Amino acid sequence: MTTPTRPQADRPPFLDKTNPDVFAALGDVAGQVSDACEAAGLDRVDIELLNVAISQRNGCAYCTDLHTRRARKAGADQQLLDALPVWGESALFTDRQRAILDLGLTITSLPSPRRRRRAIRAGRRHLTVDQLAAVEWSAILMNAFNRVSIMSEHPVKRRSTPKNKG
Repeated sequence: MTTPTRPQADRPPFLDKTNPDVFAALGDVAGQVSDACEAAGLDRVDIELLNVAISQRNGCAYCTDLHTRRARKAGADQQLLDALPVWGESALFTDRQRAILDLGLTITSLPSPRRRRRAIRAGRRHLTVDQLAAVEWSAILMNAFNRVSIMSEHPVKRRSTPKNKG
C-alpha cells in the first residue's frame, strides 16, 4: 500500500477521482445489480458474504473492509464472517450460500469451461434463473470494483483501536 515516504511518481492515480464519470457509471451499474438481486429475492447478507469472499480472494483490503461492515449491517454474524475463508469446509453455511459462493468465486478465478458449468449446475439446484443471473452480475461487478481499488491502492483507515483482551 501507499506509504508517506513513497515518491509521488510511484503512486497510482485514484481511478475514482481521476475519472469520476466512469466511476459514477460503475456506481449506476451497482445500483442496477442491487435492484436485480432484490427483485430476484436474494438475501442481502448472502450477497455481502459473496462480496467479502471475492474481495478476500482478490486481495483487495479496501473492499474486504467495506463489505465486511456492510455484511454486519445487513445482519451477518461474526462467526459466519470468521468462517468465510473456509466456507467450503464449514457447516455454518446453507446449501444456497454455498452455491452463491461457489458460483461467484468461480467467476472470480475464471477456470475451465467444465468447472464453470459445474458451478452453474450447482447454482441451478438452489437458485432461480433470475437469482443465478443476479449472483453472476454481483460477482462480475465486485471483481471490477476490486480492480479499481487495488490499482488505485485505496487505503483502509482504522476506525478504532481494538483493546487487547488477553
